[in-house]
Amino acid sequence: MNTIIAFICMFGLLVFVHEWGHLIFAKRAGMLAREFAIGFGPKIFSFTRNETLYTIRLIPAGGYVRVAGDDPEIIELKPGHHVGITYNDQGKVNQIIVNNKDKHPDARVIEVDKVDLDHELIIEGYDVGEHEEKHVFEVDEKAFFIVDEVETQIAPYNRQFASKSVGQRAMQLFAGPMMNFFLAIILFIIIGIVQGVPAERALLSDVVDGSPAEEAGIQNSDEIVEIEGTPISTWEGFTTIVRNNPDTPLDMVVDRDGEKFTVEVTPNGVPDVLDESVTVGQIGVYQGFEKSVMGTLTYGFTETYETTTMIVSNLVKLITGQYSIDMLAGPVGIYDATDQIVQTGFMNFLMWTAMLSVNLGIINLVPLPALDGGRLMFVLIEAIRGKPMDPQKEGIVHFIGFALIMLLMITVTWNDIQRLFM
Repeated sequence: MNTIIAFICMFGLLVFVHEWGHLIFAKRAGMLAREFAIGFGPKIFSFTRNETLYTIRLIPAGGYVRVAGDDPEIIELKPGHHVGITYNDQGKVNQIIVNNKDKHPDARVIEVDKVDLDHELIIEGYDVGEHEEKHVFEVDEKAFFIVDEVETQIAPYNRQFASKSVGQRAMQLFAGPMMNFFLAIILFIIIGIVQGVPAERALLSDVVDGSPAEEAGIQNSDEIVEIEGTPISTWEGFTTIVRNNPDTPLDMVVDRDGEKFTVEVTPNGVPDVLDESVTVGQIGVYQGFEKSVMGTLTYGFTETYETTTMIVSNLVKLITGQYSIDMLAGPVGIYDATDQIVQTGFMNFLMWTAMLSVNLGIINLVPLPALDGGRLMFVLIEAIRGKPMDPQKEGIVHFIGFALIMLLMITVTWNDIQRLFM
């Protein structure tokens, strides 16, 4: 149960922050954000606020912000259609009732002759049964279509995605991944505040029971300052010597609260995590932590940067064939990893969430159709060409890209399930 709650909270936070970035910058640019959704499929919870429908949906496989003009508009009025209209206090049309007009007895029913809800915001038409006099009705920019008693706000062109500048559209698309990087920075800073940041010097913590370090008398908070006559000033320098000397006695100078003494430690020889054919040394200690305001702030940025470079490096290896697709994990694999990490403590869970946030940001910036990076690529092409791509052609490319991504997700999920039962 703890894992389920942790996974839902983590998933919800990552998706919420990502989509919130898209939403905020859409609204800042004056776009009409029709829907902010967490998940896909049937709605299980919804409410409307400030023109936007907020929904939580059944399938936890992502989320989206639906911006007017970003998708084909649902309703299109054509000459000959009969619609009901109502007015606001300014005498402008504020409701366009497409069907079930008998449920709106106060509505004026007209036959549409011409309509422009993008620029002029007018409907021209006749009272039903009378074609002698054509009327022109001004439409309020926040009028609603009513279809099956469900309201959908109209979207004049200046509220649509395509009407905004290249910079505004690019920022709206980039904002989602950007917020994932910001979230990672904040989570790493929280980790730094609670437990401190990894010490650059060879400060030790959490000596493992029964380890060579414990047998030699090493304790928590000890610092290694010298090994076999070589001064040690960094954790990396300390671990390098230990790793390179499996099953070899080493004289280590320990600094404990200002008092220095020498102990002999023989690192255990164990298989390397990355290459089991290689034996490396371990003495059974973990890196110590220190607390400082500047160190904590720096830690948030440096850890995000290092996580980013690691993920990008692995992504490049995947693309170039150095890594197999079998190494990818989907929702099932991430859930399984989350289950294992939750057992190790809340700080490790926060670290895992921060790393996944960086991963989500990077994956969404990959220039593949249907992802934020793919859409950014089309905006960049428009900036270079000086004119937008054909919307229909772009839509086809995104549809194909989405289908391929779904195929990849199915493959990865199948691999995850197989690994669980191997």
